[in-house]
Amino acid sequence: MAERNDRRAVLLIRRGTAAEAARYERFEVPYEDGMSVLDALRWIRIHRDGTLAVRYSCINANACKTCMALVNGEVEYTCTAKLTPGPITVEPLPKRPWIRDLVADTVPDDEKLDEEEEPRKRNGAR
Repeated sequence: MAERNDRRAVLLIRRGTAAEAARYERFEVPYEDGMSVLDALRWIRIHRDGTLAVRYSCINANACKTCMALVNGEVEYTCTAKLTPGPITVEPLPKRPWIRDLVADTVPDDEKLDEEEEPRKRNGAR
């Protein structure tokens, strides 16, 4: 007979956009030893709220470096940050422009296209 897992972790996630007041939403997720914060965020997107914006490309590989967020006040990769049974606060990167929920603009300023240059490049002009 399979053993039932009743252990839970609680995530307090900063939600919203730069154009609105930030709010924190509380999510309870199933907890198993060895889970990462990214595992919990993906579980929330699949089972509770598909609108949660979070950036990642790999899962538990620490290879893509795109899942950085503020986890309990520390900048961490959510794919390697260990999930714990106690409450965990997850926020977007504090020193980058906030886009939505846990997504911040991480493109270096010198790599961004300016507004005049962008339409020309999209059309193939150099």
